Amino acid sequence: MMESPSVARLGIGGPVGSGKTALIENLVPRLREKEIELAIVTNDLLTQQDADRLKRGSLLPPDRIWGVETGSCPHTAIREDPSMNLLAIADLEKRFPDLDLILVESGGDNLASTFSYDLVDAYIFVLDVGAGDDIPSKRGPGFTQADLVVINKIDLAPYVGADLKIIREEATANRQGKPVIYTNCKTGEGLSSVMEFIFQTLLFVDSVSL
Repeated sequence: MMESPSVARLGIGGPVGSGKTALIENLVPRLREKEIELAIVTNDLLTQQDADRLKRGSLLPPDRIWGVETGSCPHTAIREDPSMNLLAIADLEKRFPDLDLILVESGGDNLASTFSYDLVDAYIFVLDVGAGDDIPSKRGPGFTQADLVVINKIDLAPYVGADLKIIREEATANRQGKPVIYTNCKTGEGLSSVMEFIFQTLLFVDSVSL
């Protein structure tokens, strides 16, 4: 029987193009500044494209970034049968016993995409305003069940015909008290709140100077 991972694990999922990888690219330097030891597992259908992008960005040493080729719908590898991801995590834990946190990025999927809690301790679901201001009202399980929803690219709202006020109202109503954070990865807006979520939920630090 496979042993359960011991390092804190955070899933990051959401539709294609919502900004999952960009969010990771912005969070990793901030986490490293706080001396958090990290590794990353990415999921792609038939490539390691996201892993390669992160390696090119020199966010972490390349051997701390593991690309999983799922060969099936992305949600299968993070929910129904997360064994490939669990094996990747187990290998990273063995090679880097000082790890504090592993980020598990899902391949792009739809609003029904959720993570198994056998794989992660908590997960973020990322949307972007370009998907439309009615997305929160669709109540997809990924959106309603995630521990945190990040609504990204808020700077684009005026250019894509999305009403940010409607998005905020619908997100608040349909999340039923669960947290929602609004971000702009280009300017860093909202990222300190995402960091607070990570520290409080996974690293068990009540507050951190960000």
